[in-house]
Amino acid sequence: MKPQKRLLQLSAAAVLAAAISFPYAANAQGSTQAAHPIAVLSVSPANVAKADYTSYVTQQYGVKLSGTVTRDQFATALSKVVASTGSQAAAMPTGGSKLAAWEAISAAVVAAEQKELAATYSEDKVTASWAKAGLSYQKGGSLSLAAAQDLAVAIDLGLVKTDVIASVKATGDVTAELAYQLLGKVAEFKGHYQNYLGTIASEDIYGKVVQAWNELQIIKAGELQQLVDEILKQDLITGYNLKDAAFDPRFDPKRTITYGHSDIVHAIQLIGLLKSEGIDAKVQLEPKTSAFIYLKEWGEPVQTDDYQVVQIENGNYIAYSKEYDLSFEFASQEDKERFQPLVLQYAKKNEEDATGLLRGSWWQPLYYSLTELADYPVITNNFVQDGRHIVQTFSLNEDSTAVVNAFKKIGKSVEVETYQFWVDQPFYNYLKGDDFK
Repeated sequence: MKPQKRLLQLSAAAVLAAAISFPYAANAQGSTQAAHPIAVLSVSPANVAKADYTSYVTQQYGVKLSGTVTRDQFATALSKVVASTGSQAAAMPTGGSKLAAWEAISAAVVAAEQKELAATYSEDKVTASWAKAGLSYQKGGSLSLAAAQDLAVAIDLGLVKTDVIASVKATGDVTAELAYQLLGKVAEFKGHYQNYLGTIASEDIYGKVVQAWNELQIIKAGELQQLVDEILKQDLITGYNLKDAAFDPRFDPKRTITYGHSDIVHAIQLIGLLKSEGIDAKVQLEPKTSAFIYLKEWGEPVQTDDYQVVQIENGNYIAYSKEYDLSFEFASQEDKERFQPLVLQYAKKNEEDATGLLRGSWWQPLYYSLTELADYPVITNNFVQDGRHIVQTFSLNEDSTAVVNAFKKIGKSVEVETYQFWVDQPFYNYLKGDDFK
């Protein structure tokens, strides 16, 4: 009988510094503002999927804004967002001067790579688009045609909310609300906003989860994987996980739990269980490959598309198993806290012939939080990231140094990172080698 093996993930996206250019319009009078936010999402099940750009930009980029945003503040914040997407923009002079709403919007249009579309707008189309926000466009007014086109395309594409720009006006000061929306939308247009399949309440969530699973394959990570396999062969670690950072949901950690498993029917039943209990959450399925030593005395392994082995020098094998992490961003902290009792009652095996459990329930279920939860022990993730690939192994806190040294022993130039997080008690017991309960 094979031992249960599961380790885990996380990707911490490094925030780079870059500058963005603001296209200035002739005859325009500017005003400025910017900032850096720090907020926490608070939503009800009815609007769990509603975008909260303020919270997202705060958490992902460390941007804290309030009141009127200055040119310096907005330039700094936008540069962080742009840099994180791998894009580049020309530098602009910074300073504490005021920033007009149209300037911030034009900068966002450039950063979202919609400038060419804006240039296709005729004056009649500009007039019609402005009218959606209750604004009146006048040829030869304070804004150039280029700036007016930018505002028009921002309205049509939802880069700016019509009610927000209606209250601020094109030449008014940039408010924190406007700045956060522009920053969040730029991230979204560049594929760096939240990444998820739907919500528990969505009628089509089950099909989307299964389809996503069917499209996944065992992850291959080239030289990084070869390095960790060498560590595994030398028994310096017992196993590891491979993750693909492209599937990172970028959820609010305060309301998120990630649950690891290998049976997709188990995932569907877990989502159904949460729905039956009146719990809603955003749902993302993240691909994961679990690697571990398969001993030759276990017999000839049966290979499938989802389970592959490679024989090593001592006759054992390295097994690679297709798995997943199911991430939930709950509508509230309270719903997040309700998750564990449901899992322990309906998705944790305590005896061989247990009934009343979800299909494929494990003796040691694996789920974790990046923020503190009562009754969750703390362990350490030891990981190396190369591009979009992350290789990681979980350990007890006191064993982390040995794991890091194992990585470094084989790959002396490898940069190993660690962080602590909160995991369920059964998995903690598994790491300690204690009884499965």
